[in-house]
Amino acid sequence: MAAVIVIGAGVGGLSVAARLAAAGHRVTVFEQAETVGGKLGRRTVETAEGAFTFDTGPSLFTLPQVAAELLASTAGSLDPTGGLDLVPLDPIVRHHFPDGSTLDSAAGDAFAERIGQAFGAEAAADWRRLWRRAGRVWATSWRHVLTSPVDSPMQMAGLAWRLGDLAAIAPGRTLRGLGRSHLRDPRLRMLLERYATYTGADPRRAPAALLAIPYAELEFGGWYLRGGLGTLADALLARCEALGVRVVTGAAVRSIAVEGSRAAGVILEDGNAVKADVVVANADALQVYRSLLPRPREARRLEARSLGGFVLLLGLRGRTPGLAHHTVFFPRDYDAEFDAIFGTPPAPVPDPTVFVTAADDPLVRPDGHEGWFVLVNAAPQGPVDWPAAADAYADRVLAVLAERGHDVRDRLLFREVLTPADLEAATRSPGGAIYGTASHGLGGLLRPPNRSPLPGLFLVGGSVHPGGGLPLVMLSAKIVADLIGAG
Repeated sequence: MAAVIVIGAGVGGLSVAARLAAAGHRVTVFEQAETVGGKLGRRTVETAEGAFTFDTGPSLFTLPQVAAELLASTAGSLDPTGGLDLVPLDPIVRHHFPDGSTLDSAAGDAFAERIGQAFGAEAAADWRRLWRRAGRVWATSWRHVLTSPVDSPMQMAGLAWRLGDLAAIAPGRTLRGLGRSHLRDPRLRMLLERYATYTGADPRRAPAALLAIPYAELEFGGWYLRGGLGTLADALLARCEALGVRVVTGAAVRSIAVEGSRAAGVILEDGNAVKADVVVANADALQVYRSLLPRPREARRLEARSLGGFVLLLGLRGRTPGLAHHTVFFPRDYDAEFDAIFGTPPAPVPDPTVFVTAADDPLVRPDGHEGWFVLVNAAPQGPVDWPAAADAYADRVLAVLAERGHDVRDRLLFREVLTPADLEAATRSPGGAIYGTASHGLGGLLRPPNRSPLPGLFLVGGSVHPGGGLPLVMLSAKIVADLIGAG
């Protein structure tokens, strides 16, 4: 039995804590915030009409089998479902294109059928051809990358050669290049390229192997958790506490303690030292190697930040007829969005893609009202002074929504603004970059490894292998727990 300290009670931290406790270790989690969940945040706004509750992080639940395996494997005599109430979404996302057309995504071949109905048989045939390739990329990724530790470029290259699937993975090609070689309809290309932003990347520079991301969503389906996705954090916290994990909130970690040549615990912000046999950092890898355990060489490799998010939380009077759970409104010039975010210098996007989540769930909104989570891709804090720009840019985002057919300004009960600066302050993610390092170029598939160069220190979460998003974060927790082993 080892004494394990986990830094951070995000989904990765809670997941690895539960697995390690179930394996017989003594686990303590230190979380700087007063609540758990990390980037899986929640915000409740009380009004005279009632309470609005928003998920301020992920809004789509995919690959539910990953969470199911985590909860079942740590259950013992506990509820193997963790009490999660999954609701399948159809459409998964409604896409509004600049020409006025719309397309509702769905799981499996139903999506190709909808493409055929909306854009014609040629477009549907193109999508099915791309989808066969996506299936090969997914199978390769799942078996040999997403569920296994990958510690070096040589290991990644060796896996690809051994699998003989280089043609599908297409090293050296971009997601944009792949889309343009398979999809003749520019709207489908735009839809495909949006998935690069799921890793915080520019599709013009993101590796073609990120085709696995839309496959995971559109083959296995998208889901909502009744009461909000934040209920996943509740379920993980309950599981940790039932397994004897000590979760300490309001306790920031200043640094990782080192004795000899290995991690030996942590130093808290109040100066207290807490010893451990193993330390797991559920923090942005750049924060780990820049501040918690200064390693300039590792930190320099992580300074190219992914995109961030500019968020509006809107409380609205009345209901919007025909509104989907998730809706994306594309701009006329998608390239201009990435030019602004990743340009020199970065800037707010004048005409952004707007993603709206509006859960039709009485548990998160008053009767007769709507709560909208509005997300716009944004450059990180630092290059852009988001606190100074926030109010004017919020006005701009509402104006863009109005231009695209959804003017809600006369229905507003309230609006709250969250910028990359707020995410940086809440989670200590440098720049408020959602996904850590941008997934660009050949190195875009290789996140920082879960096993650090310092013996006894492991990294978990969306900024490290195998990547961002709730299922991948939970998979990273399984990889780390397996590396540490049973107590």
